[in-house]
Amino acid sequence: MRWDSLFRDLEGQLANTRALEVESEITERARVESAGIEVADRLRGARGAEIRIVLIGGQTIRGRLNHVGSQWLILAEGARQWLLPYSSVLSYQGLGRVALKPESQIQQSLGIASALRALAQDRTEVVVHLKASAGEGFGLQGVMDKVGRDFFDLAVVLHGEVRRAGNVTAVMTIPFSSLAALCSAGNQDLKGGGN
Repeated sequence: MRWDSLFRDLEGQLANTRALEVESEITERARVESAGIEVADRLRGARGAEIRIVLIGGQTIRGRLNHVGSQWLILAEGARQWLLPYSSVLSYQGLGRVALKPESQIQQSLGIASALRALAQDRTEVVVHLKASAGEGFGLQGVMDKVGRDFFDLAVVLHGEVRRAGNVTAVMTIPFSSLAALCSAGNQDLKGGGN
């Protein structure tokens, strides 16, 4: 009878050890999986959600997450559309826990240049907000003329003016690294959904 008790105790210890090993393996797999998640994956998981974004200068924009590229996102704030490079974002609020990988190789390869080329081709009037060392952004209004590998040219025009040679007050060449945000025309400040 003592042996029955001894073997039951031994079986219990073995079962506990195996349960701990399985739990440890699950925890390790979860860590490895989490290590492979990128911010773009979390953003794709939050598509359609209302989120809050704080930019490098401390400005806050709130809106519905409409599109996610490999280096940028589109946020709808009422009638305005914001294109925001990931490099300009300090924090996101409201993403949730879902993470989705890109649906295709094409979606993954859509960098900031691709998004800006689409806007240049459309000849849409935009407001370009530039990064500034003092934390206050610097904004320009105009139409994108040309998009290179790491820069774009903006034909600066007065609000409401059509981009014609006589209406252009300046052509600014802007490195992508200087871009804080870009929004549809009519928005003169970078306050977004409020601070």
